[in-house]
Amino acid sequence: MTGDPLAAAPPRAARGPAVPRPSLHDPDRFGEVFDAHFAEIHGYAARRLGPDAASDVASQTFLEAFRRRDRYDPARAAVRTWLYGIATNLIAKHRRSEVRALRARARLGPGDTGGGEGHADAVDARVSAQGLRGRLAGAIAALPAGERDVLLLVALADLSHEEVAAALDVPYGTVGSRLSRARRKVREALGGTNPMRDVEDDHG
Repeated sequence: MTGDPLAAAPPRAARGPAVPRPSLHDPDRFGEVFDAHFAEIHGYAARRLGPDAASDVASQTFLEAFRRRDRYDPARAAVRTWLYGIATNLIAKHRRSEVRALRARARLGPGDTGGGEGHADAVDARVSAQGLRGRLAGAIAALPAGERDVLLLVALADLSHEEVAAALDVPYGTVGSRLSRARRKVREALGGTNPMRDVEDDHG
């Protein structure tokens, strides 16, 4: 990565136990990284591109990570964040396929939302809880690529703003502005409704 995307980010406590780091001196240990993170990266790719492309993207993510392991800087990003950045860059090569898939899911449903005003984070909760279907999928398909990447890294991968900045190699402030625009556009596309209403009803 270049630049200093975390310079403006507030400090954040580490999440959970330590995870394996790519080994520069013992490539055989890179299998630990694969075992720890493959399922999660595969799931992320599958939710964005569908199952057919997910295995290729996930496999290529770890191949790229192995090739670039000498450039990994643990001071800048956790391994998990680094891998999500590689995966998202690879997904960028499938933009047209992703948009086509989202538009196809927009015709499937359910993905509609109930009434009421909602908080911005409700958009993320909706994506995470119900996936990319119905009107929500159509709204996300219409987002510019950069805004879609930020929204889905937050909603699907549960990355913080500073982690997204590190993954995408963009300034911390850019993440916030892209995420704000993405959430606003999705809410407007859904008629200003509350994306959490159906989720709350389902668990009510």
